[in-house]
Amino acid sequence: MKKPEAQRQNQLKSIDDINRKIESRKAVVMTAEEVIAYVERKGLQEAAREIDVVTTATFGPMCSSGVFMNLGHSKPKIRITQAWIDDVEVYSGIAAVDLYLGATQLQVNDPANLYYPGEFRFGGGHVIEKLVRGEKVQLYARSYGTDEYPLRELRSEFSLAEINQAIMTNPRNCYQNYNAAVNSSDKLIHTYLGALKPAYGSLGYSSAGQLSPLLNDPWYRSIGIGSKVWLAGAPGIVYAPGTQHSPDAPRGDTGVPVDGAGTLGLTGDLKQMDPEFVRGVSIRGYGVSLALGVAIPIPITGPEVLKGCTVRDEDIMAPVIDYAVDYPKNTGKVLTHVSYADLRRGEVRLFGRSVETGSLSSYAKALKAANLLADQIRAGDFTVNAPAAPLPATGSSSPMPATLQGVR
Repeated sequence: MKKPEAQRQNQLKSIDDINRKIESRKAVVMTAEEVIAYVERKGLQEAAREIDVVTTATFGPMCSSGVFMNLGHSKPKIRITQAWIDDVEVYSGIAAVDLYLGATQLQVNDPANLYYPGEFRFGGGHVIEKLVRGEKVQLYARSYGTDEYPLRELRSEFSLAEINQAIMTNPRNCYQNYNAAVNSSDKLIHTYLGALKPAYGSLGYSSAGQLSPLLNDPWYRSIGIGSKVWLAGAPGIVYAPGTQHSPDAPRGDTGVPVDGAGTLGLTGDLKQMDPEFVRGVSIRGYGVSLALGVAIPIPITGPEVLKGCTVRDEDIMAPVIDYAVDYPKNTGKVLTHVSYADLRRGEVRLFGRSVETGSLSSYAKALKAANLLADQIRAGDFTVNAPAAPLPATGSSSPMPATLQGVR
């Protein structure tokens, strides 16, 4: 389906109009779940006049996440070249005491999948959760030493409150649709979408479906670079299109993609985050990750914007991929599509039989995030904004160039 020509969208109100209502605590705010029935009852045009903001949200593992930290200078000073926090290695090739902690980094000496399937009990995501919970973490740092940074080794501990900055900076969050995974082989396999029973015995997925931000804004009319977001309870922004942003993905009649499409690069202050929405995750046989709650407001400037927010689970089709063959071999093959309405019911019809489904995301947590953001907007504590620039509307994610692969 081609992208609509532009936004001749019968605008009923401006962002400034909406913010004036928010600041006076008169804004009409609904979650993406609530608005579906309301629009059905009132009609699109009338509902667009009445509703000012729709809140969208998701909660689930988001591997491409992490935190930039500035620890402050020690006495004497050190230029950190290697460092570990709670025995999880952090990247130090930035500046003297700036570090980046990745959510999927394993703890030193974790056996990984040596004894398959590995348990992956602790890693970067768990360190991030500990910090947000206010717990102390252990630091070990090394350096080669310089004239102005003479210290060569440092052992210490710190809490989140004791360091200068901790800025969550996530290259890829909030996938606009995503795979559902099955297993064609004759043995149980372990994936980032959970353990999959043999012979198509189960299906794993991870998305908030009709609550998910980019599924409620399929053509990126409202969410773009510079958009304000609620990132695990903290004010944040979309700082870039996320990695693997692929808006050229095939789409259905409503514009909703039927494959992985847009993604968001998000950033926010870790010090303001709520530990309920920042959770370290251990995925057996795969690794560690970080589950996050993200909520994004969509200002309703006109009926076309609101129409996107009425997407239902039955309208969202997830591609079913074989994680025993097609996913690891990167064949691009899609077995079929299933709706999120069926996925959330706990079973789908696949190849003529019922297959149980399981989700790594939490719809209940996503809905709670959407409601918390709605409450902040109603209270006048969170305004909306137009993007500084739109997300790219064309382009596809490409495989690794063959010259880089060197497969052995």
